[in-house]
Amino acid sequence: MTFDIMEFENDRDSLDDLTLLLNKAYGKLADMGLDYVAATQGVETTAKRIKSATACWVARDSRHLLATICYYARIRFATEPEWYHRNEVCHFGQFAVEPALQGTGIGSALLEIVETRARTEGKEELACDTAIAATHLVAFYEKRGFREVGHHRWPHANYDSCILSKSL
Repeated sequence: MTFDIMEFENDRDSLDDLTLLLNKAYGKLADMGLDYVAATQGVETTAKRIKSATACWVARDSRHLLATICYYARIRFATEPEWYHRNEVCHFGQFAVEPALQGTGIGSALLEIVETRARTEGKEELACDTAIAATHLVAFYEKRGFREVGHHRWPHANYDSCILSKSL
């Protein structure tokens, strides 16, 4: 499979298409009864999350958006997990791969870009969070060197999150 990874550009990449990708990719989690924002968010929320990110990348082929990830070098709001408030920690979110393409290496390629950026900025830890009940996602991150460092309950969520972090 051939794809390119580039920073999201609103004049080239459609917020509608990106929102649809996020909704589809997080749909399995919604089917599990987990109230992830990305499963149902609208275009306004997608735009707001991208704007608050340090960087947002997309993977695309010649016609479609295939995957995305947002990188946050700093905390965005006080309700974020305590671990994210550390100066040496950065985190990522809105990480999504077209469901039919999961397991093809696109997500791993995006994670590598985020790790490289974090190292370049002098960060020591790269973190993320996911529902404890999403054991397939916890296993995905653990396979890539992430370890559990805590738990968190987002104000909007109907689940507890596992905070995962990887030493860089």
